[in-house]
Amino acid sequence: MSDGEKKTKRGLGRGLSALMSDIALDQQADTSDGPVAEKKLPVESLHPNPDQPRTRFDPAKLDELSESVREKGIIQPLIVRPVGPNKYEIVAGERRWRAAQRARLHEVPVIIREMDDTEVLEVAIIENIQRADLNPIEEGLGYQQLTDRFGHTQEQLSKALGKSRSHIANMMRLTGLPDTVKALVAEGALSMGHARALVPLSDSDATELAQAASKQGWSVRQLENHLKKPPQKRQSRSGGAQAKDADTKALENDLSAQLSMKVQIAHRGGGGAVTIAYKDLDQLDALCSLLSAQPQDGSI
Repeated sequence: MSDGEKKTKRGLGRGLSALMSDIALDQQADTSDGPVAEKKLPVESLHPNPDQPRTRFDPAKLDELSESVREKGIIQPLIVRPVGPNKYEIVAGERRWRAAQRARLHEVPVIIREMDDTEVLEVAIIENIQRADLNPIEEGLGYQQLTDRFGHTQEQLSKALGKSRSHIANMMRLTGLPDTVKALVAEGALSMGHARALVPLSDSDATELAQAASKQGWSVRQLENHLKKPPQKRQSRSGGAQAKDADTKALENDLSAQLSMKVQIAHRGGGGAVTIAYKDLDQLDALCSLLSAQPQDGSI
């Protein structure tokens, strides 16, 4: 078989094929001779994958899952790989393992597979996308990892994961949003619809409008209507100024120090405004003198 044929045969990668082939294995009997071994292992012999892409587990949802596990047991076995004598690393199913601990189970059903680090990461990402209740940002990052690290195309992911290509593309676009906006989406303060409307904007505009939409409870339609307005009207409606970059802040500090007065700079399109605050009439007179003077060296 040629290298090209091998590459084609791998398709979406052994990690994906391993996960998909294991979905229906919970009804099969134990076997130690085949490539897949399904058995029960003590909870304490398992430990999480340190490179697990998902690090946040909702305690309330874990409690809910643990109640189900306590009542019905774990129906879908975990996927693990051996990493030492009687030690196994969880490849897929960490939530079930955590729920089993809360339910005080002593053993959990597992499928043992030999996998390298790359395959483990691939399966972990896909398992999260398929089975965990991800927020849009986490889902988008999962797709991004699969394309960046494993070379999977959006079309391949669409066919393998049962998601439309447009859905995958839209989710991946969200990963380019500023961290502040992504945090609001991850917390549920903004929906995917809000985030999609903010994608074409600059980081500062997206951040400003995201914070305004979250604070004032705008619907997606209200945000979209707001984006149609001129920038000046957007700012007055949102009630906040655009985020200032480090250079602008440094210039404000320098001018404030030179004048001994509070100076604020606001950029608006290609221009802007400089605001100087004085405490009393003496400061105002001093400012007028500085502005009307004709410096010889070009300084204020």
